[in-house]
Amino acid sequence: MIALPHTAELLEVARRVVWFHDAEETLQRPYTFLAYLMTFTVPSDFAIVRRYVSMDDFRLALENAPPGVFDPRSWAYWNLVCGRNPVPPMPQRKIPGVEHIPPFDPRWS
Repeated sequence: MIALPHTAELLEVARRVVWFHDAEETLQRPYTFLAYLMTFTVPSDFAIVRRYVSMDDFRLALENAPPGVFDPRSWAYWNLVCGRNPVPPMPQRKIPGVEHIPPFDPRWS
């Protein structure tokens, strides 16, 4: 697991990207932080994080991504950027006793 330093600029990015959690706590969960960053980033925030994180770290974040963070477009994009082709299936939530959860259908919402 990678360790992210708690610099002022990384804490500020964490506050913007994962606004619903404490920034210090967010940086203690680097794969989750990077998953949210890859889904909701802007170029200036990505440039800041890139100073501290290698592309291998982004690949590890994809391999350890929590379910429900990535949207299909971001998942496809970042897997291709990180050289993961073919793109693997998106992370799925696992519910005990349920073998398969059908994909989200926006027509049902």
